[in-house]
Amino acid sequence: MLTRTQTPTQIPADDTSAAALRALLDAQRAAFSRDMHPPLAARLNRLDRLAAMTEDIAPRLVDALMADFGHRSPHVSRLAEVMMVLSAIRHTRRKLRKWMRTRRVPTSLAYLPGRCELRPQPLGVVGVVAPWNYPYQLAIGPAIGALAAGNRVMIKPSELTPRVGALLQQAVADYFAPDELNVVTGDADVGKTFVSLPFDHLLFTGSTAIGRHVALAAAANLTPVTLELGGKSPAILSADCDLPRAAASLVLGKMFNAGQTCIAPDYAVVPRAMLDDFVAAMRGCAARMYPDPGSNPDTTGIVSERHLARLHELVDDARRLGARIVPLGAEAPRDGTRRMAPLLLLDVRDDMRVMQEEIFGPLLPVLVYDHLDGVLDRVNAGDRPLALYWWGKDPAVRERILRGTISGGVTINDCMWHFGQEDLPFGGVGASGMGAYHGETGFSTFSQEKPVFLQSRWSGVPLLYPPYGRTFERVARLLKRIA
Repeated sequence: MLTRTQTPTQIPADDTSAAALRALLDAQRAAFSRDMHPPLAARLNRLDRLAAMTEDIAPRLVDALMADFGHRSPHVSRLAEVMMVLSAIRHTRRKLRKWMRTRRVPTSLAYLPGRCELRPQPLGVVGVVAPWNYPYQLAIGPAIGALAAGNRVMIKPSELTPRVGALLQQAVADYFAPDELNVVTGDADVGKTFVSLPFDHLLFTGSTAIGRHVALAAAANLTPVTLELGGKSPAILSADCDLPRAAASLVLGKMFNAGQTCIAPDYAVVPRAMLDDFVAAMRGCAARMYPDPGSNPDTTGIVSERHLARLHELVDDARRLGARIVPLGAEAPRDGTRRMAPLLLLDVRDDMRVMQEEIFGPLLPVLVYDHLDGVLDRVNAGDRPLALYWWGKDPAVRERILRGTISGGVTINDCMWHFGQEDLPFGGVGASGMGAYHGETGFSTFSQEKPVFLQSRWSGVPLLYPPYGRTFERVARLLKRIA
């Protein structure tokens, strides 16, 4: 049975003043203080309510996403926002009892028969800042781990998807008490206030530039942060790869949510001799998977006119500096849906904006190489990417790629699907982020593993108590040999 905790009067949802946000945080903190270690049943109940809420609002969520994006493929919305969330909840429910257990760890020989253990303990109140590209999944996904760990949670969705934010706020209010889980909507100024609150942990998903400001705001409160950022994620093809398979997965990677995915392949690197075949394969796959992208129901729109204009500026800049633009479909009409046909950009250079900025759209620059060493040097010369992809058959080359690069996550012979593995941590490194979540890693991120040493009544430690003398020296010599 699903139960909703009864709490005092909720602060009005439209009050986003600094004082109101602090009052929400204080209410959650007070509730946590009254129940600092929720039992398994309470945590499972919260997860069950998250699942019930997700299933309840799924049709309205698809509609809200359609409206916010101009056009959002309903299949993409169901897969990325609903199915992935429900899958994560099921995974967490199955494993939570094990994750909550106290773990015995080895005790130093000199301190036996005492024993050491680690006890997972909730942190308190967790703040989650969600982006616009997957506004439901990236709000609820972190909340799954935080609630499973026993915390209270506050969520700030993006102002760029206001209909999803309003739906999420109302749904959470229907299924949760405000001192369990609540949603704060508002513009960028509200977001700045939100990240300045003294949370016990703050998770932010968004751009690297904004992530730096979030980290600075959190540092003022010594709030630990998990930053899920982005960057230039490379897609590397070897000469022995299954080219049709690689092309199909790259088309999906650039067209799923119109490439508005932090782990979308940002540029491809192919052997020089393969370039013409690669272009032909990409054209064929795009024609088969996304015919007439301007009106195709599976093609998602760009989130705003500003973001669409930026993508066109990237193309114009590259063309001006000598890039060849290869359309993978008919140009999309300007009909208000903001859909954009996928493009390959050939003969790109490092001084082009498209090679300097994270793209976040259906554009794929293509580089060629003669030797793999040059590819690895290029990847390692830039910021650490959030994701890296490789297609090929040679295990030795695969190991060379894996050992010779540093990135947040990797998918081999496909792209993006490492994100859906709940037993793999998801996170970046360097400029692409810090910390990770998903599955048990998420539970650990939002927990404090409290180290406990339980002294035995038969302990020999009192032999080290003063007054010091001959006994101390004998024990010290023994410890030097065995400790």
